[in-house]
Order: sequence, then C-alpha cells, then structure tokens
Amino acid sequence: KDFNLTNEKDAHSSDSDENSERGNWSNKGDYLLSMVGYAVGLGNVWRFPYLTYQNGGGAFLIPYTLMLALAGLPLFFMECSLGQFASLGPVSIWRILPLFQGVGITMVIISTFVTIYYNVIIAYALYYLFASFQKVLPWSDCFSWADEFCSKTRIVSDCNTTLHGEIIHANYSFITSNNLTCINGTINYKPVQFPSEQYWNKVALQRSSGLDETGRVVWYLALCLLLSWMIVGAALFKGIKSSGKVVYFTALFPYVILLILLVRGATLEGALDGIEYYIGRQSNITKLMEAEVWKDAATQIFYSLSVAWGGLVALSSYNKFHNNCYSDAILVCVTNCVTSIFAGFAIFSILGHMAFVSERPVSEVVDSGFDLAFVAYPEALSKLPVSPLWSFLFFFMLLLLGLDSQFATIETLTTTIQDIYPKVMKKLRMPVTLGLCTLLFFLGLICVTQAGIYWVNLIDHFCAGWGILIAAVLEIIGIIYIYGGNRFIEDIEMMIGKKSHLFWLWWRMCWFFITPVLLMAVLVWSLVTFSRPSYGSVLYPAWGTAVGWCMIIFCVIWIPIVAIVKIVEAEGNLVQRIVSCCRPAANWGPYLECHRGERYSHIVDPKKKKEHEIPTVSAVVY
Repeated sequence: KDFNLTNEKDAHSSDSDENSERGNWSNKGDYLLSMVGYAVGLGNVWRFPYLTYQNGGGAFLIPYTLMLALAGLPLFFMECSLGQFASLGPVSIWRILPLFQGVGITMVIISTFVTIYYNVIIAYALYYLFASFQKVLPWSDCFSWADEFCSKTRIVSDCNTTLHGEIIHANYSFITSNNLTCINGTINYKPVQFPSEQYWNKVALQRSSGLDETGRVVWYLALCLLLSWMIVGAALFKGIKSSGKVVYFTALFPYVILLILLVRGATLEGALDGIEYYIGRQSNITKLMEAEVWKDAATQIFYSLSVAWGGLVALSSYNKFHNNCYSDAILVCVTNCVTSIFAGFAIFSILGHMAFVSERPVSEVVDSGFDLAFVAYPEALSKLPVSPLWSFLFFFMLLLLGLDSQFATIETLTTTIQDIYPKVMKKLRMPVTLGLCTLLFFLGLICVTQAGIYWVNLIDHFCAGWGILIAAVLEIIGIIYIYGGNRFIEDIEMMIGKKSHLFWLWWRMCWFFITPVLLMAVLVWSLVTFSRPSYGSVLYPAWGTAVGWCMIIFCVIWIPIVAIVKIVEAEGNLVQRIVSCCRPAANWGPYLECHRGERYSHIVDPKKKKEHEIPTVSAVVY
C-alpha cells in the first residue's frame, strides 16, 4: 500500500520526469516561456514607457541597464538557483535557514493579495475586449452616458483680445460673436473630460465618489472576473503540464500584437513626435543627476522582474537538477527589458498621432497605469480607421500579458500547498486548484463594486510595495550572510558545473554588497517619501489608509512570528537555539538522492519517516 502511494503519479508528473514525485517541465521551452510570461506583464506596457519619458527619455536607459545588472539580475539568478537546487517552493525552500522561513510565508501572502486584484485588471481588459466588438467604439464620442463636461476637443473659456486698440479680457462667446481673435498665449480652456475618460469612470467602473461609498457589485465586471478565473483554472488544471503549453500562445502572441501596433503606429502622422518624446532628441542627460531617476530605475527593474514574489523559486523548482539556470536567468532578464523598450515605441507612436490629431502637445496625452491602458490609449485607438480592430488587438494583448503572469502566481500558491501536503495534491490537484481559484474569485468581488478601483489601488499601493522590498532584503541577507554566500555558490556549482574565481567575482560583489545596499536604499526612500494613497484627485479616508497598513502588517508579521516559533521549538539556551535555527535543516539539500553527492549525503530522507505521522507546527510550515 505504501509503495503504491509513493509511486502513484498524477497529471503533474510523467514517466519521463527526473523527479517523479513533484514533476518536471516537459521541456526547456515550457519553463523559459513561463518565466518570460511571469516577468513580462502589464507594467512593461503601461509603466516603463511613461517612466522613460518622465526621466529624461533615452538617458533613462543608462540607470535602467545599470540597475538591471546590479540589482535585478543578481536577485533573479539567486532565486532561480535556489528553487532549482532544492526543488521546493517559496516556503519549504527555507529549510536552508529555518529562522527566516517567515520570509517565504510573507512572499506567498503578498502573492495572494496581488493575484486577487491582478485578475480584476484582467477583467477590465476582458470588458473592453468585448466592448470592442462594435462598429463604433462606445468611448469614441460623448454618447448618452456623458455629462456636460464631456468633449472630444478642448473648449476655449476666455482669453485676451484687442478691441478698439485696447487689450481686454473676455469670454470666448463674446470674442466669436464680434469676430475677434485671441492673443496667442492668453487662452484659457474649460475643464473638460474626453469621452474615453468618462466612459472608463461612468460606464466601465460606475465609479463611486470614494472608498466610503461601496455601492453595488458591477455585474458585467463580476462576470468578466469569473471568466478570467475560469481561464486561469482551465490552464492550470494539470499544473505545469498544462500551463507550460498554454504559455506558448499567451507569452508569444503579445509580441506579434506589439509589432502590429508598432508598424501601424509608425505609419501615422505625428508618430515621430511621440517617439521623440519617448526616446529621441528630447532626451535629457542632466536628469541622471537626480536621485529620483535612479530610484525609479531600481524600482521598475525590481518589480518588472518579479523577484521576491516567490514565483521564480516556484517555477524553477520544477527544473531538472543540472539545468543551466545561469543562462536562463540572463535570457529572461534581457528579454524582459528589451520588451519594455520595444513596447514604448508601440505606445508612443500612436500617442504621438493622437496629439497630432487633437492639436495638443504629446506631454498632455501621455499617462501611465490605468489612465494609459483604459483612457489615453483607447482614446488614441478610437481615432484610427478600423478602430475596433486595433482596440481588440490592444486589449487582447493586455489580456494575454496579464494571464501568463497570473498563471505563475497561482502556480506559486499551488506549489506551496504541494510542498506541505504532497499526497493531497497527488490525488486532488484539480479540485484544489479549482477550489483556490473559486475562493480568490469571491475575495475579489469587493474589487468589482463601484468602489472597486479604490480597493485595487489600495492593495497595489501597500502590498506590492514595502512588503516585497522587506522580503527581498531579508532573503539576500539570510542566504548570503547567514547561510553563506560561498556555500551557496558551491551549491550552484553542483548544478551548472565548476566555474572560475573570475566568473564568480561579479556575483560576489553584487550579492555581498551592491544589491543589498541598493535594496535598502530603495526601501528607506519608499518609507521616507510615503504619502497617503489617492486615486486621481480622490484622497483615501483615514480608515482606508489604516486598512492598507493592516494588510502590509499581516503580510510581514509572519517573519518575526515564525522566527519566535522556531526558537521556542529548538533545544538549549537562547543563544544555542538561535544558532541552531540559523543552520540549515537536516533535510536541506537536493531533492533526489542521486544529486546529493558527498556534501549532502547526511540528508534524512523524509520517506523513511512514519507515513501516518500527524504534522506538527514545524511540519506544516515546511
């Protein structure tokens, strides 16, 4: 009976897998595209181009590239190596340093918070995708839902003019009725909103006045959210064996769409103006003297590569032991950064055309985040011939970019469950995955109420910020300074082969000094420059900010809690207990016995323990 349980296979593993218990990627392509899909997300399209424009244009690529080399790539390589070496998820991997196991729990909880609101953004993209199946895009003009402030063009309010030889200030209606002309530079415009902005707020979101006014659930957004979770559940019902095939489409097709949008945008009038604002002669090298530019570069690299979320460890844990994780890390990181730059050309070429058509400077049509994805860019697309086609392609691209990032995040959660309850996941992987998606759908319903966008922004403001930075700082300190950087390098060499001292010189410099210092600087900067969250001009109430703090405290509180539990469960006096918790657990090392060699020949095989032993608190944490 025990033999059958141990060798029973589920859809997550196959006969060709090196690790028959956990399973492996079917081939290298599945893994690489899953990693690219995880790293390349919405931020590459809606945040990086704006940051480049804002921080000196092409000059911004200098700090961006440096931060990639100094902070992003070292952390990325470290996490990929860590997951592949032990074939464990983000919580169980902390057998390497039991005292810091709460860091892994923090990563998983933050990923859970983020996956709730991230699928809401995918639901927005789905809604706009369906709305594009109309002959006339519903946000192309001020239709019945619009108010008196809606206008496709700027409306002149008043200006200075010359009357009987004297300069006077008058309303524009007076000026036009008397066939007068405004003096250049004196024109004031009425505060108007473009149709796309009003459509986003009044129709798509049905946005309330603030977080205090929850309102009702917006039914069509709830249905789109349900559909997005159904897609995620369907793609992951066999774990990496099914998601590894889906990403061939979800990770690659966005590049096809970006190329189509770029070619179309480059042929439009005004495209060159947009590209010049993005990366051309508008570049300002003096911006590099500002600390804010370097902080933006470090932050963008850090979040764009998805380090310290737990996903890189989880995805890499399904690699074969001798996979070259070094070359994989470089390939994925470079692909991610090139994608960001490439996306900028596609975005700014069409925004340049929009500025040309509406007779406004490019700076007035450029935006980031939600306003770029659901206001500025849709507005620009509505001005193109055959606009429904371009709108469909753009939102389909957003959908795919969001989905493959979501696949990896859910895989992070299911990997954590698998490491804690391997036998349950062998028999019930599909029900557990679908149950998890169902639970997260219901938790996300608050984000599709009329105040939903405020909740999405609140979670993003708190959970996707400091918590990840704190986890990253502790992760690199724990592995490099407590476990031992040189010991970690020996572990990596067991996988990729012996390397020269010169090869490791750069990585040692980054891991031991440069990367921790940069992460600490960004963390301190973020805390010092903290401001109350807001959405546009709407400030959050005090209780909303308190909820945000509670969320981030709930995420990071597990770091000291688990550390205290570990110390209490250890033996000896206080110093001895702390020292023992700073040593790797007895079962730390390569997952399979054939890979352990002499360095890890002492490992206690968990299969030789009692099969039906009731798990303790420590066992559950592992």
